[in-house]
Amino acid sequence: MTTVSGRAVRRIAARAAREVPGVAEPVRVDAEVSGDRTALDIRLPVRYPEPVGQVTDACRAHLLRRTEELTGLDVFRIDIVVTELAAGPAPAGRVR
Repeated sequence: MTTVSGRAVRRIAARAAREVPGVAEPVRVDAEVSGDRTALDIRLPVRYPEPVGQVTDACRAHLLRRTEELTGLDVFRIDIVVTELAAGPAPAGRVR
């Protein structure tokens, strides 16, 4: 039997969240592991002006897929709290 620690799940989930376009730094993750299941609580900054709902939906789907794929655990809950709207890259414009 293989056991995956909560710390490993937290690190995997944080990395997976950062793979989603529109997610800024820092991502904070808390993971509860119980047997072969885990629950994730994510604190996530979203880049402005990305649509918050779309970014969180994409993040939730990606976290579910990647966390299950990399840990073998069943992810039964993902709660996301958007902590801030982070400044995105400066718009490209004409310099005078």
